[in-house]
Amino acid sequence: MKFKIMLADDNRNYLATISPLIRSLQGVELVGQAHDGIEALTMATVLLPDLVLLDIAMPRLNGLEVAGRMQGWPHKPRIVFLSMHQQDSYRVAARELDAEGYFNKSDFVSEVLPFIERIVQQTPQ
Repeated sequence: MKFKIMLADDNRNYLATISPLIRSLQGVELVGQAHDGIEALTMATVLLPDLVLLDIAMPRLNGLEVAGRMQGWPHKPRIVFLSMHQQDSYRVAARELDAEGYFNKSDFVSEVLPFIERIVQQTPQ
């Protein structure tokens, strides 16, 4: 059984750049891509991802709001925030929401991919 990842980011160019990188990971399936917070919640209820890579700044609901609404879910996905915003307040909020990580979008190859690989390896299949 593959580890299911869903992306949520309103920047379609960014999604187009990172999607092939995620698909290249061993044991991983990219199950969906949402472009705003409402779409992310809707898709996640249907797709039941193991991990959601979630942008902080999205229309309709921001990433923190999305993660907050997922808190009570019986199959709550792990959350990794991706952002260009490096304010400490965002990092604190992410920690309070039990996020697995908070990364700058520009560090996707150097930091996020290895982080995802570690999570996948540590997850029982």
